[in-house]
Amino acid sequence: MKIYSADTWTIEELTEQIDGAGRRTLVVPAAGSKQAVLESFREVLDFPEDYGVDLDALHDSLHDVADAVTDDGESPVTVIWQVPAALRTDRSFGVICETLQDAESYAGTSLDVIAVCL
Repeated sequence: MKIYSADTWTIEELTEQIDGAGRRTLVVPAAGSKQAVLESFREVLDFPEDYGVDLDALHDSLHDVADAVTDDGESPVTVIWQVPAALRTDRSFGVICETLQDAESYAGTSLDVIAVCL
């Protein structure tokens, strides 16, 4: 997982680079609480209706996304997560990052995650 400042790269610049590398880009919009972040991931990644909206569900669903990319021969995915300053001071930021890093490790090249700190 890479973490950038919005002062370094804009979402548009990152998306252009990702698209140029033959990957699909999914942008998870900024959300100010752990619960709102989990909901944002659910919406953007189109998790199933029974998604539990907790860290375990995020973990499992990200693994499912990675498996689907591999099994279906789809283009690899890069998720850009927009992180507001207020969330970075919350304990949940680190826990969400660990969950995303684990999913990225599991997925190999099928799934990359970039956090852009706003």
